[in-house]
Amino acid sequence: MRGIWWLFAGVVAQSACSDSPGPEPVKPAGVAIGSGQHGLVGDPLPFPLIVSVTKDGRAIPGQAVTWAVASGSGTFSAPGGATDSLGIAKTTFTPGVAGAHRVTADIGGTALVSFDATAVVNRPPTEVAVVLAEPGHFIHDTFVRDGIAFACSWNNGLILYDVGNGIKGASPAHPIEISRVLTAANGVAGGIQVHNAWWFHNPVKAEQRYVFVGQEGPGVIGASSAGDIHVVDVSDLVHPVEVGFVTVAGAGTHNFWMDEARQILYAAYYNAGVVAVDVSGTLAGDLSSRIIAQATPGGAGSTYTWGVQLSGGSLWSIDMLTGLWKLDPATLATRGGGNNVPNRLSSDFSVRGNFAYTGTFPGKGLKGDHITVWQVDGASPVLRDSLRLPDVNLVSDLQASDDGRILVATAQSAGTSGLWVFSLADPAHPVLIGRTAVSVNLHTGQLAEIGGRLYVFAARVSGATAMQVWDVTP
Repeated sequence: MRGIWWLFAGVVAQSACSDSPGPEPVKPAGVAIGSGQHGLVGDPLPFPLIVSVTKDGRAIPGQAVTWAVASGSGTFSAPGGATDSLGIAKTTFTPGVAGAHRVTADIGGTALVSFDATAVVNRPPTEVAVVLAEPGHFIHDTFVRDGIAFACSWNNGLILYDVGNGIKGASPAHPIEISRVLTAANGVAGGIQVHNAWWFHNPVKAEQRYVFVGQEGPGVIGASSAGDIHVVDVSDLVHPVEVGFVTVAGAGTHNFWMDEARQILYAAYYNAGVVAVDVSGTLAGDLSSRIIAQATPGGAGSTYTWGVQLSGGSLWSIDMLTGLWKLDPATLATRGGGNNVPNRLSSDFSVRGNFAYTGTFPGKGLKGDHITVWQVDGASPVLRDSLRLPDVNLVSDLQASDDGRILVATAQSAGTSGLWVFSLADPAHPVLIGRTAVSVNLHTGQLAEIGGRLYVFAARVSGATAMQVWDVTP
């Protein structure tokens, strides 16, 4: 759909009666809101179809409105009814077949409003593996590179799986454990709490020695956080060992991004904002003195940074409180953006080419059920579209594929969550092409190309917790 902020609207024409004496009485007119949506056959469209009925510029309550399918096929949640006190009538449309659809709203037989929609047959991702977590544990994030999955198993440590590397002869459909390591708690309440990881491929030293591991301790959104960056030496993949750590006083880390060419680790540090760390050379012991820059884009007390990403010569930062920021990679000074998601908290994001895709977190009285699309090739991000994921409470992870063909999102809710796949044929307006429901929360997911196919490694964090692997090759 072309956005909750970009809903298509059109005023209907009214019929004339040339043989009536005097001026034609003004008849009710309707404005259509919600045309141009895309959806899946058998699923309700993301947004309701709405008609606003007025006469002489005033809202008309109690006006009869009847909905019908003019072309295509489908059903309505309410095929007819009357406008409310604001002159609004709405219904939810579920397409019954693939292709173009036209729906009409008949306003008391005096005016007709039209809505267009397009539906495709669901192409759900193919599940290829489920790796159950050990009793009492769960996997939070999974980082995949060179056919090795680094599963962050919270207080069970960082677990390395061969998923196509060859060290154990495994594949995405048959992951085999290589090794594991328990990082230190460093005095953080709750224990080691392994949250995320990044395997650093150092092009300067031509080595793949270190994995940076994020520890996510207790926190309060907008106020506090805890947890360090831990450095694990994996020069021997079978015997990984922790060798160092980074601490930021009064704050805890979340997601990472690496500038491998410059040997700089960028880390989101929640209430401490964004931190840049020099990770060149040999790493050992307390590395906190290697912090070379730090910034709180939203200002002190108004920053709670979820993640960072390098793209297009800028460092992008997503802040739960203040939205999408554009930063200078060297100084972390603000280049643009910010204060641009006023009605929801922000969650994960992905930048690909000239566009960024940001998720939402429940807060400010609203669900986190939207993905927002931004054009980012200018001075500041420009809103281009908004996608709604019905019945979702939290869009937790987002990632666009390296080839720019698809966008995947993991979602959580009180009932049905799951994995959502969008086509980026038009990167400004992603179109849902497939989804799979998961009856328990699907928290994170990472895309990885292995053996010429594209997979999502996702974390199921409630019920029978597990790492789930889906084939999402377009």
